[in-house]
Amino acid sequence: MTAAYKITKLNLPDYNFNIRLEGENYKIFDQIRNAFVVLTPEEWVRQNVVNHLITDLNYPKNRIANETSITYNNMSKRCDTIIYDENFEPFVICEYKSYKIGITQKVFDQIAIYNCKLNVPYLLVSNGLTHFFCRVDSDNKRYLFAEKIPNYLELIKGNL
Repeated sequence: MTAAYKITKLNLPDYNFNIRLEGENYKIFDQIRNAFVVLTPEEWVRQNVVNHLITDLNYPKNRIANETSITYNNMSKRCDTIIYDENFEPFVICEYKSYKIGITQKVFDQIAIYNCKLNVPYLLVSNGLTHFFCRVDSDNKRYLFAEKIPNYLELIKGNL
């Protein structure tokens, strides 16, 4: 039963979601896309992380985009979430995996490819249980990891 996603406890606060059954699929309302989307384990993680960003960490809803298409090396890619800065320039790329999947180097390689196109200063990777937030240090070709996902205002001020 797809409703199991609803009761799967993630390493995030609990939120109330609008979930409904359409045909054989459960769907969850995505407040960013303003539409119901199929509820998969990865989508469950996305909706919880985005709610955490907006509700608890003061990320402006109007600066978040889900499922954004980009083209890199003539290939169409889809970023799970992009967060924009005060000038509406890409600022953070978010990559989500199902809570059943571990965060590996391959996941970071995937988000790094997206960043070759967008060149953002921050990356967020989460499977709902483990969250990695880092600043991209392009000069030294490394990631500088934060202890937690920062508040939007802290991030904008460069406090990471």
